[in-house]
Amino acid sequence: MNYLRGFLPWIAFAIVSSSGWQWGAAAGLVTAVALLIKERTAGTAGESLILEFSTAGFFTALTALAFTLPHSALQDFGGAMSLGWLALTAWATLAVGRPFTTGIAKRQAPPEVWNTPVFRHINVAITAAWAAAFTLAAAALAVADANHLGSGVTTAIQVAGFALPAAFTARYPDRVRARHTKAAH
Repeated sequence: MNYLRGFLPWIAFAIVSSSGWQWGAAAGLVTAVALLIKERTAGTAGESLILEFSTAGFFTALTALAFTLPHSALQDFGGAMSLGWLALTAWATLAVGRPFTTGIAKRQAPPEVWNTPVFRHINVAITAAWAAAFTLAAAALAVADANHLGSGVTTAIQVAGFALPAAFTARYPDRVRARHTKAAH
């Protein structure tokens, strides 16, 4: 569930965008800032909020763009831009050796496992799964939007772009820990 909380601004954007992309962007920004304030006030470490900081940056830029150029052709590509940004964020955290899922996982895992190779492996794999899913979904959405395939297709792509890596995230750590435990015995 901790992973899903970070996606609330994106969900707000998707829902409110039906009333105009400017309002969707503003809803995403307000939700992102509120989430950051809530988490920082609760004492959550910045390392655990990589996704939230990135999200706030994206919605700040998108809100400025949407209100400055309300009739921009980019409004038709909101979903693709959103997932593309999430993909860039995930790939960037892998590139610098700080997978965005690590900080989130530290909220749930005991401190004694944080520096183990298994913990690191799990978080690299999970972040890579999210990065790949976001990349593929962004590309598919761009094609669907460019070809005006409709909301049924774009919704299915967006759901798959989140549901598949979420399912992987839910199952993968237990499988790796089980294999590791079995190999240790």
